[in-house]
Amino acid sequence: MFELMNFLAEVNIDDKGLGMLGGVMGAGLAVIGAGIGIGNIVGKATEAIARQPETGGRIFTTMIIGAALVEGVTLFALVICLLAVLGVG
Repeated sequence: MFELMNFLAEVNIDDKGLGMLGGVMGAGLAVIGAGIGIGNIVGKATEAIARQPETGGRIFTTMIIGAALVEGVTLFALVICLLAVLGVG
């Protein structure tokens, strides 16, 4: 930990560098979170359809809406991260 702090002190990272680092890390975390979220949605929907095949259409519709909401939030997060990387704002 002290080695990292000494390295950061020697490199002299400014606000722009920290903004870029935060934006890149945020984009990565947003994509990982979206992958986990969509994977959970699809996995649970598949289990539910396997248990009750007659409700497959309704479950599929609900799954698509849930996946779209997760992707919408991810897209919003990626835009915010892009703004941080570009230093806008």
